[in-house]
Amino acid sequence: MTREFTVSDSVVVNASARELYDAISDPTRMGTWSPENLGAHVTNPRETTYVGMEFDGRNKRGRAQWVTRSTVTVADPGKAFEFRVFAIGVKSPRIKGANATWRYDFETVPEGTRVTETWTDDRRKWPDAVSLVFDKIVTSGKTFPQFQRRNIAKTLDNLRKHYA
Repeated sequence: MTREFTVSDSVVVNASARELYDAISDPTRMGTWSPENLGAHVTNPRETTYVGMEFDGRNKRGRAQWVTRSTVTVADPGKAFEFRVFAIGVKSPRIKGANATWRYDFETVPEGTRVTETWTDDRRKWPDAVSLVFDKIVTSGKTFPQFQRRNIAKTLDNLRKHYA
């Protein structure tokens, strides 16, 4: 089985690209849409999101809870927002290493804005067999691409409903 490193999906939302960018690029609000994220704490907040901004995200899956640390790598208002998860831990993000990149692209269309959410597995140094076993343990039998495909669909649907 060939390992899949990127999963993406899109939805059209009845809101402007800038309005959606402002909402999604605020990591403290991600828990509003995401089925796993509970929100975040921005380390050095400013009025708007900026490249290099770091934040700690709180997450849960079933009874498991963990914290991640991420850094914003793209902050292009109304066009794109991206961050990389580079540390993880149970109560604080102590274990450092490439984890994942999350990206949101915004395209104005006649019905509003097409929002595309993309997850990229940054665990490139992990052997395929190790990642497959790990993924199936922490996702109850799925690979991370399969699991994230479902999470992305739920996040985008929740976003669409929020602005309906």
